[in-house]
Amino acid sequence: MTSGQRWHDTDVMAERILMIDDDNRLAGMVHDYLGGAGFRVTIAGTGREGEALLKRETFDAVILDLMLPDADGLDLCRKLRASSDVPILMLTARGEPMDRVVGLEIGADDYLAKPFEPRELQARLRAILRRKGGGPAKSETLRFGRLEIDKGARVVRVDGEERTITSYQFAILLMLAERAGRVLSRDALMDLLKGEKLEAFDRSVDVHISRIRAAIEDDPKKPRRILTLRGTGYVFAKDQDR
Repeated sequence: MTSGQRWHDTDVMAERILMIDDDNRLAGMVHDYLGGAGFRVTIAGTGREGEALLKRETFDAVILDLMLPDADGLDLCRKLRASSDVPILMLTARGEPMDRVVGLEIGADDYLAKPFEPRELQARLRAILRRKGGGPAKSETLRFGRLEIDKGARVVRVDGEERTITSYQFAILLMLAERAGRVLSRDALMDLLKGEKLEAFDRSVDVHISRIRAAIEDDPKKPRRILTLRGTGYVFAKDQDR
């Protein structure tokens, strides 16, 4: 019996979470805590098992440990993001900021360092699920010159071509675009998106902004759509002739 089979709930109406982690004790605790909070949790003890489950079944989010017995979590995150937009929450014992930055750069939506409080894990998980959105939404598209932000489909297009960004990056872009012309600090963005302050040393917002720019600002001859005001924050340029 595999770990995925050993901890597999049957409530088909609950949001489905895949946790890829070889720490049986931690996985059991997370399974029980999130299960009690209304999630349907499946545990995979290896990267290979996690990939197999993702190919066979549909999940609403993935909790991914970076230290796996058969795979590098960063490589697996990159691989998953190349084929899916499923929200990914990195779970790691690595405390180095660079590990976090690299994970966000390759497509993770959020991260949580071990040890952690189960309540915080649940809060972060619910946050990325909210950002992804659940169920049909009213179709509304914001247009800024070549750029289109489809709020209903949660899709970004440049000249009609869809661009790939994570659900978290879409939420940041939408937050800025809906407040075009207004300066938003990093803390303000985090308050709006997660309801909690970003630690001063944490540059994750900068990483996401960089990835958003790479996706939507592909013409070096054009002015930037998202401007950085050093020491202040970011502003979405509201001019629509670009």
